[in-house]
Amino acid sequence: MSRVRLLLQEFPVVALLGARQAGKTTLAKQLAATHRNPVAWFDLEDPADLARLADPGLELRPLQGLVVLDEIHRLPGIFQLLRVLADRRGTPARFLVLGSASPELLRQTSESLAGRVGFHELDGFGLTEVDSLERLWMRGGFPRSYLARSEAASRRWRDGFVRTLITRDLPELGSTVPSTTLRRFWAMLAHWHGQVWNGAEFGRAFGVSHTTVRRYLDLLTSVFAVRQLHPWYENISKRQVRSPKVYIGDSGILHALLGLTTRTDVVSHPKVGASWEGFIVQQIVHLLRASQDQCFHWATHTGAKLDLLVMAGARRYGFEVKRSEAPRLTRSMRSAVETLSLDHLDVVHAGTERYRLAPSVRALPAAELADTLGPLPDR
Repeated sequence: MSRVRLLLQEFPVVALLGARQAGKTTLAKQLAATHRNPVAWFDLEDPADLARLADPGLELRPLQGLVVLDEIHRLPGIFQLLRVLADRRGTPARFLVLGSASPELLRQTSESLAGRVGFHELDGFGLTEVDSLERLWMRGGFPRSYLARSEAASRRWRDGFVRTLITRDLPELGSTVPSTTLRRFWAMLAHWHGQVWNGAEFGRAFGVSHTTVRRYLDLLTSVFAVRQLHPWYENISKRQVRSPKVYIGDSGILHALLGLTTRTDVVSHPKVGASWEGFIVQQIVHLLRASQDQCFHWATHTGAKLDLLVMAGARRYGFEVKRSEAPRLTRSMRSAVETLSLDHLDVVHAGTERYRLAPSVRALPAAELADTLGPLPDR
C-alpha cells in the first residue's frame, strides 16, 4: 500500500493492475479508508455506477481528493478525459484506476496518459504476507485460493477461476479466440512451464501459424495468466538464446491446469522442478519490486544459462533456482558470473543452510528470501 500511496503523490493517475481476484479492490479500499481527502468510488461492474458515468466529464470534473475507478477496462474511452483532468492546475483530484491489464487498457494508458500515469502491478500474496512458503507454492498467491479451508476447496476455486477467465473475462476484454482453443493452449503451456518459447512447435500442435499462437501467448500474458521472461543477449562470442521463457503466472493455477491437488501430487509430478523454479523467480521479482524491463533470463546454445538476471542501473544480479538441499557450484554458474559480469549470484535452494560457493556466489535458502531481499534502489 505504501508504494501506491507514493505513486499517488507523484502522479495524477495511478494504474493498479493485476489478475482478476488478486486483491486490487481490497488494496484500494484499504487505501481509501486511510486517505485524508474526500474519496469517490466508481465500480464499473455496477450498472448504477456505470450509468452515473454516462457523461463522465459531468460527473468527474467537480470531484476533489481521490477518485477510484474499478474495472476501468469497461470504459476505455475515459482515458482521454483523464488526460485533461490530470493536467488541471493544482491537481484537485488524483485518480486510482484498477484493471485486469487488458490490451485496451495498456494501450490507452500508454498513449493517452504518457508522463501522467504511474503503474503498480499486484501479484497477490507474496512471502512477506504469508506464514507458509510451501502452502503459497502449492496453492498460489490468489487470496481465496491460499485461504481456502482445504486443499480440495482451494483446487475448486482455481478451477473456477480458469473457467471464468476463459469463458467470460477474456471475451469481455475483446478476445475473439474460441474458449476451447484458449483452454487447450493454456493447458499445453502448463506442460511447457519454465521452458523457452517455441512458436513453431505450438503452431504445429494447433495447426496454425507461429504468429497465431504467439497472439494466444500475448493475450494470456496481458491478463497475467502467463508471464514471459525475456532473453538477455549482448555482443559476446557465444551464440545466445533469443526467445522468452514462459511461465504460468501463478503456481496454484499451474497445479490446477496440470490436474494436481495435493502436495503428493505436485512433488511426484515431472514438472515439480519447473514449478518450483517459476514460483521462486516470481517471489524474487516481487521482493525486489523489479519491473519487467529489469528482468531477463540468459542462455547460450552451448548449455550455459541463468534463470533470472536483474538489471539495476550499472549493477547485475543473478539468480539460479535449485530444488535441492545442498546445491554445488557448476560450470554454467561460473560461465554466467564471468560472461555477464555479475555483481553476485544467489543460488536459491530448498534446503536450510546458507553458505558461500565462490567469492561472488552464495547458496541461499528459499525460506530466507523475505529476510534477505528488498526493493531495488529507484532508478
